[in-house]
Amino acid sequence: MKSFFLTPFALFFIVLSFISPSWAVSTKTHEAFLQCLLNNSLTTNYSISNLIYTPINSSFYSVLNFSIQNLRFSRKQTPKPLAIITPSHVSHIQATILCSKSHALQIRIRSGGHDFEGLSYVSDVPFIIVDLINLRSITIDVENENAWVQSGATLGEFYYRIGEKSQTLAFPAGSCPTVGIGGHLSGGGFGWLMRKYGLAADNVIDASFVDANGKVYDRESMGDDLFWAIRGGGGGSFGIIVAWKVKLVRVPATVTICGSQRSLEEEDTIKLIHKWQYITNKLDKNLLLGISLTGGNSTQESGKINPTALFSSFFLGKVNELMPILNTNFPELNLSKEECSEMSWIKTVLTMAGFPNQEPFEVLLNRTPPFGLSTKIKSDYIKKPMSEAAFKTMLKRLKAQDIEVAQIMFIPYGGRMSEISESEIPFPHRAGNIYKLGYYVKWKDQSIDAEKRHLNWIRDIYDYMTPFVSKSPRATYCNYRDLDIGMNNKYGKATYSHARVWGFKYFGKNFDRLVHLKTKIDPNDFFRNEQSIPALKNIKYSAI
Repeated sequence: MKSFFLTPFALFFIVLSFISPSWAVSTKTHEAFLQCLLNNSLTTNYSISNLIYTPINSSFYSVLNFSIQNLRFSRKQTPKPLAIITPSHVSHIQATILCSKSHALQIRIRSGGHDFEGLSYVSDVPFIIVDLINLRSITIDVENENAWVQSGATLGEFYYRIGEKSQTLAFPAGSCPTVGIGGHLSGGGFGWLMRKYGLAADNVIDASFVDANGKVYDRESMGDDLFWAIRGGGGGSFGIIVAWKVKLVRVPATVTICGSQRSLEEEDTIKLIHKWQYITNKLDKNLLLGISLTGGNSTQESGKINPTALFSSFFLGKVNELMPILNTNFPELNLSKEECSEMSWIKTVLTMAGFPNQEPFEVLLNRTPPFGLSTKIKSDYIKKPMSEAAFKTMLKRLKAQDIEVAQIMFIPYGGRMSEISESEIPFPHRAGNIYKLGYYVKWKDQSIDAEKRHLNWIRDIYDYMTPFVSKSPRATYCNYRDLDIGMNNKYGKATYSHARVWGFKYFGKNFDRLVHLKTKIDPNDFFRNEQSIPALKNIKYSAI
């Protein structure tokens, strides 16, 4: 992608072409900010001039849109940044922070662009994007079973590099290969290995971090408190994590995955889901048995909506080891060997991501999703089994004729997730949770009516689920960003009482400690967004 050197004429034209009706900033501020970047880069051996994209540049919109994973935030009226900085060296990040700070511009940090509310690339106030796409180097140390991975790398790129080096090492993170490492680890990061090895953030052992003053830290220099906060405390609150050192985990050369799809019209399917609740978090930790319900008109057959339930198993071992476990604990599923496949861990990454069997491993290096959709997501935690009647009502909602794709994911807990303390890292959802629910709605139609219809659907089912889910707080997963549960104001500023509304849902009692640490590391609240941890002074923290 071609960039350019910023001449005084270019600086002036950029400003004239970029004044937005949603906010206006002075010409002098724009010009001074861009010149500040150039001046700062002159003091290093790493020029930044060809890493700056503004609306005058022909590549600006392709760079902006390349990592927008949710089409809800790619409309013409969506606020656009003054500039996109694509750093290739930590000095570029330092310069961007210092210049943004001195010219009162907000920073949005993007690694993969999967923030479900678009907060990594959208703001209602003057802002720039730090897009980490050029910072995606990966170093695998097979002998010591660890790796350094920069925040701009995707999960797919990381998995591919692990698979190049070893067939018996893996990393416990998510199944979507285009998700960026930076945001994923910042919020926790769960995947098929979570019951054996916990979250991605549970396996971080070092990091390279830049604070609001442009100072660079590693684990030793940042101290235990800040290192605790960045592993699951949410992205965009404390600074910019340039790279992570993570622990790789051992997996057998052969693992087994199974899929058994049932129609939700069958009475036995509801009974299976109901029974699943009583065994799923007690199974061998080498096994994760989840459920995905899919409805909407994407499941239409012969003019009738036919929602389905897919029971998916991931087992660290061979099928002959798996079958006795399921036959003993969940015979009602009646899973057959023919519904299972044995393969390497890296091959499961492709399969679980939905790629056809013939796809080469190199597809994991593709950073763009195969199709663009608008999306909204919500989540809940279940501590007590739901009734069959509740599931039947859920089924009725999945039959909505005017919804394109509606999904509800059942993600089991237990195993290693129950062994780790709720205060070990900021992610608090541990022992006591049977499973997590993820509600997804997706649509192609970009009309306002379609968006309203799909948003209403997911908000309605979320309201319906209120009696069955966790309470005080109604817990939710930080990486399933949901501004419906509360937010700071459009400037990212918040009172403690306002921030606590959403903060306790994401972090529980750990929220107070996060606020304390934010106030210590970034007292002027430079890094902020609609759901960033606020910096507050002169306040008592009940959990400290």
